[in-house]
Amino acid sequence: MTTDRTIPCRPGHRFGWLAGMVLAWTAAVTGSASAQVPLTQQGPMRQQHSPAPSAAWRSEAKADPATVAAGRRLYVEGVLPSGGLLTARRQGLELTGEAAACVQCHRPSGLGSVEGTVQISPITGRYLFDQDRRAVVQMHLRTIKSFNERHAPYTAESLAAALRDGRHISGRSLDTLMPRYTLGDADLAVLTTYLRQLSSDWSPGVVDKRLRLATVITPDVEPARRQVFLDTVQAAVAQKNSNFVPGQRSMSSAAEMILGTERYWDFEVWQLDGPPEQWPAQLAHRYAANPVFALVSGLGQGVWAPVHQFCEAQALPCWFPSVEAPPPESDDDRYSVYFSRGIALEAATLAQHLLSAPNRPAQVLQWATDDATGRTAAQALDKALREAGIASTTHYLDPASSAAPPPASANDTVVAWLRPAQIERLGAQPPPPGAVYFSGQLARGRTDVFPVAWRTRLHLVYPYQLPARRQAGMTYFRQWLQVRQLPLTDEVLQAEVYFAIDYLNDTLVEMLDNLHRDYLLERAESLLSLREASRAEDEARELVLVRPQAGAVDRVQGPRPMAQRDYLPRPLPGRTELAPTRKESTTVYPRLSLGPGQRIASKGAQLLRFGADLQTLVPETPWMIAQVP
Repeated sequence: MTTDRTIPCRPGHRFGWLAGMVLAWTAAVTGSASAQVPLTQQGPMRQQHSPAPSAAWRSEAKADPATVAAGRRLYVEGVLPSGGLLTARRQGLELTGEAAACVQCHRPSGLGSVEGTVQISPITGRYLFDQDRRAVVQMHLRTIKSFNERHAPYTAESLAAALRDGRHISGRSLDTLMPRYTLGDADLAVLTTYLRQLSSDWSPGVVDKRLRLATVITPDVEPARRQVFLDTVQAAVAQKNSNFVPGQRSMSSAAEMILGTERYWDFEVWQLDGPPEQWPAQLAHRYAANPVFALVSGLGQGVWAPVHQFCEAQALPCWFPSVEAPPPESDDDRYSVYFSRGIALEAATLAQHLLSAPNRPAQVLQWATDDATGRTAAQALDKALREAGIASTTHYLDPASSAAPPPASANDTVVAWLRPAQIERLGAQPPPPGAVYFSGQLARGRTDVFPVAWRTRLHLVYPYQLPARRQAGMTYFRQWLQVRQLPLTDEVLQAEVYFAIDYLNDTLVEMLDNLHRDYLLERAESLLSLREASRAEDEARELVLVRPQAGAVDRVQGPRPMAQRDYLPRPLPGRTELAPTRKESTTVYPRLSLGPGQRIASKGAQLLRFGADLQTLVPETPWMIAQVP
């Protein structure tokens, strides 16, 4: 369902932008772009708390679980209560079963989506049958923000006309993207029952003006790295909460300000201990004592599958953890979102590179750190090489031992799955006679750990943006560290943590009062590439690199606090602005994006080598999207 009253919001000026958002929201909730309701008389503007969604439109009698289950199957799978397949026609095409299911466009939350320039309206009971004044969904088009269309409450008869004949409650025709369904009265009844309860209550962890969140740390993480992680998390959460003042309005979003939906984060750290088989019980105990809305960031060094599986079982979002080896099922599961496929991606990228080379290696010698990550990488590459007829031998090195790896022969191509301390110890021995490949992730994105004598033969599998290129895109992050007085000790980890928390905050701002876990993931999918492109463009414009006049000092404008990014900088007097470099990312990855159902934000990697100065990394291959088994 589309609206004729979309008011674009011009982002160039603080007060113009705010006024545009206020007018757009007023139009959305009143159904008129020219509504003359004084702001002082509008309930949401004076709202000091955010009550739970109204349930006045729901039947007082508790819905039969079997009926709800039948309605869910129709909505999600396109299977009728009779067992037959749902059928519909759209733009002359016949749709059947899952292809015709409502979830394809209206999403699991029922809160809609955007297809091109067409808004797919929310169809939960709150929006179909009541639409209280706080029932507002932000619908992101590519160039403007707008809101869901207001309409009169649907009845059973008008909903049947919309589904069967494509007729809006107002009498106009729905967009041609809306299928025209073949549905009997019994089918409509179970679907209506399901829609009335869909996203009707906030998800666990949401309490009025507070939101409960947690992060997880596995026990195999090195103590120093754990502390860096904790320092970064605590600083980011503290900054977010410092912007929250009950009874006052932040400038994170005009709609959020008007509706009063900003929340304080109650944030816990769940540190696991013992072997992985004990983690599910620990997670269950923590969750039972204090249910959280999502697990945010997180740190794991090897095994992560128990955390992933717990989140899937609880329908609990696990939001961009910093892990080396996401489990294989992460591609197809729903509730965990990762930066990258990690070490499995590097093994697949390297296998693709070696097997497509004009001169395939005769044999491969792998040196792998003897832990879960090293074993995962070495076994994956070994399998790919052996299937292609290439001999592969693996020697595992104890991370705590200073023992040297076995020497390589002239026929060996060496692949080293080693951590920074292990790499640095290689400087005590001469480099192998042939090529040697290293993992960029296990090296943690660093270049200083590689012995200079090895650099002429060294090739690096690298899932991150080139170090020289990512400096401009991460200016805000680096200045944020300075403001928070945090040393830059692990750029990849600290940048991932900062992004995870900042992006969660941005996403929650856009969600307004619709605090449902499925909707969080849907917003993650739809906003990520737009958010990164917009943020990178904003930073290129706002962080104005300037060329000083004679005697002046170079300067870059400082960062804005989280959720307060609504202004544009003024020109600095006496300086000449440099043209900003185009960027697509504000983190260590060259580009982050998610499509519907995707759970891996960065899809590829590339091979790098050291340049002639033996200091600078240069591309050896283009960015490759390797197929991970």
